[in-house]
Amino acid sequence: MITRRKLLKTTAATGLTLAGAGLAAPALAQGAKIRIGYVSPQSGSLAAFSEADQFIIEGFLNSDAGGNFEVVVKDSQSNPNRAAEVAKELIIDDEIDLMLVASTPETTNPVATTCEAEEIPVISTVAPWQPYFIGQQGNPGDPGSWQPFDFSFHFFWGLEDVISVFTAMWNQLDTNKQVGGLFPNDGDGNAWGDPSVGFPKPLADQGYGLTDPGRYQNLTDDFSAQINAFKQANCEIVTGVPIPPDFTTFWTQAKQQGFAPKAASIGKAILFPQAVEALGDQGHNLSSEVWWTPNHPFASSLTGTSASDLAKGYSAATGKQWTQPIGFVHALFEMAADVMGRVEDSRDPDEVTSAIAATQLNSIVGRLAFDGAGLPPFAATNVAKTPLVGGQWRLKDSGGYDLVVVDNTDHPDIPTGGTMEAIS
Repeated sequence: MITRRKLLKTTAATGLTLAGAGLAAPALAQGAKIRIGYVSPQSGSLAAFSEADQFIIEGFLNSDAGGNFEVVVKDSQSNPNRAAEVAKELIIDDEIDLMLVASTPETTNPVATTCEAEEIPVISTVAPWQPYFIGQQGNPGDPGSWQPFDFSFHFFWGLEDVISVFTAMWNQLDTNKQVGGLFPNDGDGNAWGDPSVGFPKPLADQGYGLTDPGRYQNLTDDFSAQINAFKQANCEIVTGVPIPPDFTTFWTQAKQQGFAPKAASIGKAILFPQAVEALGDQGHNLSSEVWWTPNHPFASSLTGTSASDLAKGYSAATGKQWTQPIGFVHALFEMAADVMGRVEDSRDPDEVTSAIAATQLNSIVGRLAFDGAGLPPFAATNVAKTPLVGGQWRLKDSGGYDLVVVDNTDHPDIPTGGTMEAIS
């Protein structure tokens, strides 16, 4: 396959002019800006993940380092096929030097796979590392066949972290340890429910029983089968990783059908205040993983801005409540600036890739380094882990919800604001 990189190398070696061959010439002139491609789900069912994108990108371009960059943004429309399509456009048509991508395996994976095939360096985030890494393998069911990537790098937490956080929160409550699993037929759901890398074995090891009614399709409008299965098993805990509209449907129907667990610890769907507010007062004490808050003790390597001030700046600029992806999208651009500040030729994918691999960055989401810490050997080259704690949504007297950190067992440097409470 003739990739853009091979074509550029051949052109440089032979002295050919791309424009003369009917192709667009690359921007190699001295002083040309470094071109970053950025893909995220700005519309569709996952759009809440990208709500802060414009704020973050404008802040990056207005920073001291940002003047060296141009950012070309594409919307995946929450569709994996579209994500791959726009990634190819950024590589071929826009001739980017570096790809950034955020938010769920349905976005990160097709973009990363496209970049790997085209030999373009890519950094991704906001997807647990297992669905990112394993989901891109030729045979996800055969660990012996898994291979590291050459151009793809990812930073986030893993399923082992969310399982640890969720069980630590549940252990604060008096329950029968029976858990209902709500796992969709997508990258996250298949990973969370997987017997080898997902929830089943760690829960069993800790004495929890798991009722898994099987995979369902996203945008399902009837969860009666799941609710009946959970009721029959007397589940006092619910967990899972549905998309936001599906959890709203599930939770509303659960209340209507008399299913009232003591804890509901849900990934993805209730990360955002507007998703919880859509439930009215039924969102009180729902719990989820917490990757980033204004109280996290980290600061931007770009501007020195604290997590608290970044969140306040977002609210002041938009009139909206802070959300967790703010920190991680900001960290993507921090890494881009750090990496490109350590290369001589931004158009050389090998040099850029080597710089990514050598990253040692204290960012607004914590330390980012591809040093294998906390990872199995097969993922050590491509993944950097970030801290995870647990929180609950608490209904405010004035209306709306606050996300309160209630467990920091794995990362005591991140402060808590309360303890776990049962859903009443």
